Amino acid sequence: MSNNILIVDDDREIAKLAEIYMRNEGYHVSQAQDGLEALHIIEHVPVDLIILDVMMPNMDGLELCKRIRINNQVPILMLSAKVQDMDKIIGLMTGADDYMIKPFNPLELAARVKALLRRSNYTPVGMNKDVIRISSIEIDKKSHKVNANGKEIKLTSIEFEILYLLAKSQGTVYSSEEIFEKVWKEKSMGSNKTVMVHIKNIRDKMDAAIPGETMIQTIWGVGYKIDKSP
Repeated sequence: MSNNILIVDDDREIAKLAEIYMRNEGYHVSQAQDGLEALHIIEHVPVDLIILDVMMPNMDGLELCKRIRINNQVPILMLSAKVQDMDKIIGLMTGADDYMIKPFNPLELAARVKALLRRSNYTPVGMNKDVIRISSIEIDKKSHKVNANGKEIKLTSIEFEILYLLAKSQGTVYSSEEIFEKVWKEKSMGSNKTVMVHIKNIRDKMDAAIPGETMIQTIWGVGYKIDKSP
């Protein structure tokens, strides 16, 4: 069954270009011109991934991303003409899984979409230990769910993959570059801030569920790890 992609962009030429490449990959595509229209589509049509522009009328991409993340962990690829690091960080902190600068290479866009879908739909084959338990946390690789004391912690696909990477290798310190290359499956190219923002998002969600329990440790100047279970 083909995945459903929602493109949210008020620039019709860019939206049409993205749609052509998505359809060439075999995806079903819907379009929205602003955040309000996108919310309406999301409420009535199953969506597997959203390509989301930042600057739009009525409701911009950042506000839309925040609203979607209230109860939906659909992969979000954010597009923006802004090139500053802080703009990228803000986009990721609102819940986006990935971020691309306009103008973009359509082939790279297609590759990023494919990677996000692969992570969100991934089901392991031949694994006997799909569930990792650390203290009060349960990480289920097969269902891509994390529970704390029986209550689900809603993580995006990228956040889940980072947490799972650290959890399955407890005690191992991974640098930001190593995390990026293992999770994104591409060269880091100075993506430290991207990893940092996703780690912060994971910590914030974990702290809301289990206050005061620091799970992901920062090893200053080296990277991140999850300590071995006692």
